Amino acid sequence: MSCQSWMGKNAVWAALVLQLALLQAGAGWAWTGKVVGIADGDTITVLRDGHDQVKIRLYGIDAPESGQPFGKASKQNLSSMVYGQSVQIEAMDTDRYGRTVARVFVDAEDVNAAQLRSGHAWLYRQYCKDWVCGEWGGLEAEARSTRAGLWADKDPTSPWQWRREEKGLSTSWFEKFLRKAARLLF
Repeated sequence: MSCQSWMGKNAVWAALVLQLALLQAGAGWAWTGKVVGIADGDTITVLRDGHDQVKIRLYGIDAPESGQPFGKASKQNLSSMVYGQSVQIEAMDTDRYGRTVARVFVDAEDVNAAQLRSGHAWLYRQYCKDWVCGEWGGLEAEARSTRAGLWADKDPTSPWQWRREEKGLSTSWFEKFLRKAARLLF
């Protein structure tokens, strides 16, 4: 067998293997489902294949917590975009809680970007490392400059700072219980 023939056959095999790998990756990472739950401004539950409920954490953003100012508004904004809708999920990772971290699209609209654009989330720079994060930084800056959503507050507290402060505020389990109960009631 000549060197050219051998290289040609290997190139064909390599191209076929690459195509198969790309097809498999696409099939495993992008899927469609119906949104059946909204936990907060950056976490949804999607019904996959009509029976599997999958928790999805929106990639690259961090929305205010439920007990935090603008937390309810952020959740409501996300709900108005996706609840009951068919969404496309582009999985990026799995977080330490077992949630799928993903970009979410409804009717080709990037939901993650929409939460930033409307001022209902922060860009989570610590975890947003994809090429789109630079663009999303511009969306957050635009929301800040127009004082959209949470940026209407003079000095909004980021969710990661708020969580850190919440952990440090109480030392007893009873105080933590009371704080959570108060959040649920009010």
